Amino acid sequence: MNEFVLIIQIALVVGTSVLAARVSKEALFILISLQAVTANLLVLKQVYLFGLHVTCSDAFAIGSILSLNLLQERFGREESQRATWLCFGSMLFFALSTQIHLLYTPSAADTMHGHYAKLLSPAPRLFLASIASFFLVQQFDVRFYAFLKRRLSSWRWGTRSTISLLASQFLDTFLFSTLGLWGLVDSLPQIFIFSYAMKILIIFVIWILAR
Repeated sequence: MNEFVLIIQIALVVGTSVLAARVSKEALFILISLQAVTANLLVLKQVYLFGLHVTCSDAFAIGSILSLNLLQERFGREESQRATWLCFGSMLFFALSTQIHLLYTPSAADTMHGHYAKLLSPAPRLFLASIASFFLVQQFDVRFYAFLKRRLSSWRWGTRSTISLLASQFLDTFLFSTLGLWGLVDSLPQIFIFSYAMKILIIFVIWILAR
């Protein structure tokens, strides 16, 4: 059933992004940051999809970049650049506030601290690698999508966005694999190939739904 759940997840991400674009640029600002925080929070869960052992948060990471492209398409590059910094601030606030929350000593009646500790205390290297990769990828996407918009202005938005997503997610997979997993796993190239293959599949489904 994981593949069916993935389709529902992608439909939710695409539908919400399109709806936010129709509401206002502020709605896209909120959604870009929310998707980024959600992707980083849910990245720890691992599942099997189409026979591959992957995380199930890629749709949210890709959705954040998709919303960023929508923002630039409708409101310009300056607004999308603002969104990347707001998104980075949101992720940093989330990281700091959750770590402060864990500093509280739980009471004798508490039953949740252990669960919060497991969820919110990933290896510092992985967490920093995730935030750094996400921010750098967003900065890259803003510039690359602007380039595509200038050079391929006659092409449909969905096609330009798909090209941008493929490039940005290749960079994201490379950065996170290198910064977060180098020296920790046996076959880094295999993980990179499988992770990017799953992202290509998600982008392809998004392209179909967004047409």
